[in-house]
Amino acid sequence: MEEDTLKILRVSETWQLAGVYYVRTEGMVKGFQVPLDWEFADDSPSSQYLLILDRGLPVATCRLRILTDTTAKIERVCVLESHRDRNIGKRLITDAEAWFRERGIKTAIITSRDAVVGFYEKLGYRADWNQIHEGFFKEVYMEKNLS
Repeated sequence: MEEDTLKILRVSETWQLAGVYYVRTEGMVKGFQVPLDWEFADDSPSSQYLLILDRGLPVATCRLRILTDTTAKIERVCVLESHRDRNIGKRLITDAEAWFRERGIKTAIITSRDAVVGFYEKLGYRADWNQIHEGFFKEVYMEKNLS
């Protein structure tokens, strides 16, 4: 069995935030040609993030946002192309859900690129094809009950 070289961090330090920005710049700005200002437009000093390191290097991240006392959203999910198909995305989402449960959140929301809706469905999210947002990507509203 391969040694687990992944470490999941709940970002609280500047160097960890640098890892978040690195993954998003490499994965979204360079990988999908998302404009730099658009990719980071919604970030704020109060934003919460998860970061996954592989052998000490940043490879995946997501932003977490509490919407109400019982609902929260997983945003800006990004796994570097070199680390896809290794269940890293699944671990990222699972840890985000655990973070939400610790805070009493009952419902997790994701707006998924339409191309990867199946990934989230395998993790228990339901797609609502009546709620589609046309932005840089076609995004589908998805929801999961965490209770």
